Amino acid sequence: MYEKMIAVDPDAPTEEERVQQAVLKTRYMQWRETLSSTATLGFCIEGIKKLDGTCNTNFKRTKYKDEIIQALEDFVDNNMLILRSYQQRLKELRAVLEKSDFFKAHEVVGSSLLFIHDLTGKAGIWMIDFGKSVPMPPPLTLDHRSPWVEGNREDGYLWGLDNFIDILANMLPEK
Repeated sequence: MYEKMIAVDPDAPTEEERVQQAVLKTRYMQWRETLSSTATLGFCIEGIKKLDGTCNTNFKRTKYKDEIIQALEDFVDNNMLILRSYQQRLKELRAVLEKSDFFKAHEVVGSSLLFIHDLTGKAGIWMIDFGKSVPMPPPLTLDHRSPWVEGNREDGYLWGLDNFIDILANMLPEK
């Protein structure tokens, strides 16, 4: 992980990490999240494949709202119908998750949202990748909005959804 870190930013390691030429996994993960929108918005874009077949996975340093907006506009070719469909689906998903006892009792780590649309404007979003998700020990629960601090196991899932929904709202014209 030290090698990965210095390959991206030679100044990122602390003096102690330089001497040891090693970085703890938690430190590396926290540092990596600061490069993207994960630390500031609670989500990041991993990749986009467009209807024309072009694929972009170069989002590791996509950090700011304007960069997210640009990527989303490109993904949907500025189709407001698709953006509105995505916004509605995210709102529905958020409402279901907020009511779910199962969701409150699970730490959702490393999962993704899969966004798919077609030329007709039909759009959908699915939750995927739950391999690292784990149940909380009873009676502990998570609100999925509180900031993560070491030991609290908060994942920020709903905080990320809130921010994504807000970005889409800002992109869409008033009804």
